[in-house]
Order: sequence, then C-alpha cells, then structure tokens
Amino acid sequence: MFILFGAFLVKSGAGDFIIDLARCAAGRFVGGPGFVAVFSSGLMGSVSGSSVANTVSTGVITIPLMRKAGFPARFAGGVEAAASTGGQLMPPVMGAGAFIMASYTQVSYLTIIGVAALPALLYFLSVAMFVRIEAKRSQAVKLEDEDAETFGQVLKGGWHYLLPLVVLVAALIYGFTPTYAAGIAIVSVVVSSWIARKPMTLGDILDALAQGSRNIMTTAILLITVGLIVMVISTTGIGNTFSLMITDWAGGSLLVTIALVALASLILGMGLPVTAAYIVLATLSAPAIYQLIAQSQLIDLMASGNLPEQARAIFMLTAPDAVELLGAPMERAQAAAMLAEVPENFTGQLLEQALSPHALTMALVAAHMIIFWLSQDSNVTPPVCLTAFAAAAIAGTPAMRTGLTAWKIAKGLYIVPLLFAYSPLISGTPLEMLMVFTFALFGIYAIIAGLEGYLEHPLRWWLRVLMFPVGALMLWPHGMIWIDLAGVVIFVALLVWSARRPGPVMTPA
Repeated sequence: MFILFGAFLVKSGAGDFIIDLARCAAGRFVGGPGFVAVFSSGLMGSVSGSSVANTVSTGVITIPLMRKAGFPARFAGGVEAAASTGGQLMPPVMGAGAFIMASYTQVSYLTIIGVAALPALLYFLSVAMFVRIEAKRSQAVKLEDEDAETFGQVLKGGWHYLLPLVVLVAALIYGFTPTYAAGIAIVSVVVSSWIARKPMTLGDILDALAQGSRNIMTTAILLITVGLIVMVISTTGIGNTFSLMITDWAGGSLLVTIALVALASLILGMGLPVTAAYIVLATLSAPAIYQLIAQSQLIDLMASGNLPEQARAIFMLTAPDAVELLGAPMERAQAAAMLAEVPENFTGQLLEQALSPHALTMALVAAHMIIFWLSQDSNVTPPVCLTAFAAAAIAGTPAMRTGLTAWKIAKGLYIVPLLFAYSPLISGTPLEMLMVFTFALFGIYAIIAGLEGYLEHPLRWWLRVLMFPVGALMLWPHGMIWIDLAGVVIFVALLVWSARRPGPVMTPA
C-alpha cells in the first residue's frame, strides 16, 4: 500500500512541487543547486522509496543545474546518487523497509519511523557538507532566476500536496494499521488534488494504479523469493549458525561484527536489491548484533554497580564467586570477563532480568537499523552501484568514477550505524538524542573536512590529519560531555581560522 501511495503522490504532481520547493528553499545560496539535489532527493525519497527512480526524477533537473553553477560533472552525479540513496532512509515510506522492519521486530511502525527521522536528517546534512565544501573549492556561483517563484508562492500553489503526508502520519498516530493508514492517505491524494490547478483525472488515477501495481508485483515477487530463502535459513538453523560464526570471527567485538556485516551487505547487494539484501542479512546477523548491543548495555550496568537484584541471582547460580563484586563499581573489562563466565543458555534470561523491556526493544531496533543502513551501500559502491550509474548517465561521466565519488559522499552510511550501536541516538531520551545528533553533526563535518582537505580554504596536511581525531572526539562514546564540548570548540576555532585566513594556493589531494 505504501508503494501505491507513492505512485499516487508522484502522479498527482507532487514531484514537481517538491523540486520547486527545494529550489526556492536552497537554490538561492552559493552552490545552491547542490543543496537543491539534497533537499529534493530527501523529500522525493520520503514518498517514492526507490533510489534509482529518485535519481532519475530529480537528477534530470538538479545535475544540469549543478554543472551550470560550476560543480564538476562527476561530483554532481555523485551528489545526486548519494542523496537519492538517502531517500530510502527518510520516513515515512523508507522503501518499504520500515514496514518490513516492523513486521520482523514486532515494534510499531510509528516507533520505527519516529526513531529513523533524526539519523536520516543527519545523513542528508552530511551530504550537504560535501556540497558546501565543494562549492567553496570549485567557486560555484549563485544562479539567479528572475522569473522563479518565491518560496511563499510555491507553497501557496502546492500546499495541498503536503496534506496526504499529514493524513498518513495522523492515521498512524491515531492507531490505524500501516496498510489502512496508507489506504486513507491514497484517498486523500485524490481528494487533495481536486484543489490543484490540474486535478487528477480518471486516467491519472488508473495510471497511478497501474504503476503502483507494477511496482507492487516486482516487490511481491522479490519478497516471496526471499521469503523462501528466509524460511530455509530459519528451518535448517543456518541463521543461528551464521550468527554464532560472526560472533566467533569478531571475537565478541561489536565493531568488528558491524564491519563483517557491512562486507556481507556489499557482497549481497551485488546481486540483490537493497530491501532483499536487508531481509537476508537481518535473518542471518540481526540476532548476533542484538545480542552484542544488549550485552554492552549489561556490561555498562555491571561496571556502574547498578545491576538489579534479580540479575544478581543468576550470577549466584553461574558465577557465585563474582556476586560480591557486583554491588560496587568496577572496570568495564572486569565486568566483561565476568559476563563471559555466564553459560550461553543463561545469557538471554540474564539480559531480560537486567535490562528494561524498552532497552531490549531498542537494542533490537538498533540491530535492524544498522543492517538496513548498511544494506543501502550497494547503491553507491562499485562495482554494482545502480543509483550512481543512473546519475552518471545524466551527468555524462564515467559510471565507475561517478560511483567512487558517490561512495565517498555517502560516508554517512557507515558512520551513523556506529551511533546506533554505541550511542543513544535512537534509544535515549529526547534530550540525549538531540545531544548525540548535535555533536555528531560537528564530528561528521570535521571528518569530511579531513577527507576533502578543505574547510573555507585548503587545509595544510597537519590540519587535515588533525580533523580526524577532532571528529572522533565528538562521535565516539565516552560518557563525558566536556570531551564533546572540547571537540566542538577546537573544530569551530579551526573553522573560524580557516574562514579568516586564506589558505595556501594549492589543490588538495
């Protein structure tokens, strides 16, 4: 139903409204066409759910605009590919991934799209950071269009296109099932189009039904085929075996486990669409990642001396010598060693006794979100990067080189999943989530500056190297806010210094 909803919304003319809205909001800045690509791809992807379709529909406008402003053609194609890939991360549709995730985890669809919003925004802002740096380096110009409508005029002429999204979210909040809410939203698309200058006709409705049905059939065949694989994996126990293998290869390290899953997702993505790759990977590796995230939270409780009494009772059965140590703070390594002594058949019960149901639920969501994000990398990672190939065809650049550029620009696909695992970006209180988001924004900007060798002006080699530890200060979890603040101060100082003092005349590597 969400696929059908996207088809109706695009057919109603919402695509043109989204691009016009993006051009008014971001196109008037220096390097604005690049920001238009990011903004419009995020808005379009939030309803279409298809990275390639997103690239083709918005790229035919944004890529020529970026080239006209002075951006290199390969960079223009890479930005569009990376931004369009993020469309599957942006609620409410998320390429049907959110609905599948809700089905797998038995967590409400509304909860999933709620926690997915800030990470998706963080991804698009990371792409916008590449655009800003390249605009400075390429001396991209501000494109003036005297005949262009203002933001208010565009919004006045197309505000009704936003009504179906409001109806969809309102229906979900009210408690309707995702399928029923999408059905109501489809009806609202048709009704709201009657307010437009060009209302949907019977032919438009039939075309939308036909296009949506074709997309649904493709997705249905894909899900049925993958479902057979998933059932075989479940029935034979290969999933549990694979999870144990990943845990064994990673040596119990969550970071190494995520790296192995990223590699597996890239390989699977060479032959499967991203949604299918997510389904297979979630079946195989989500239990391992969930277990490691939950165990990490348990170790934190043990290290702080706050382990609940009912959880200590399990230690009395499995490791009685360690019970006396659990009432006081200890080193994290010591807590991990004590947990390693607990037999595997008691671990699940220990986690249920020590962690709240909310913590366990969010650990499961975090595991699936990590896999879902990593499964998107095949869109922009050579040798198979369909989104980059589509952008390269529009930009007239070599497909593989455009793919490498898109892969570099889409670095948020690898950084943000680490925040799912090690920070409360999706599991904390609203204040904690906003704090992680803010510090991560500065941290990602610092790392991008290091990768590009540029802020407001070219960076000398030692400043370029310094950007990576400065970014890590703000990204890596350490539980001390003063370290994050120190990283922000250092980065802002370097940014101001770079803006006021021209760098050397050089071309960064």
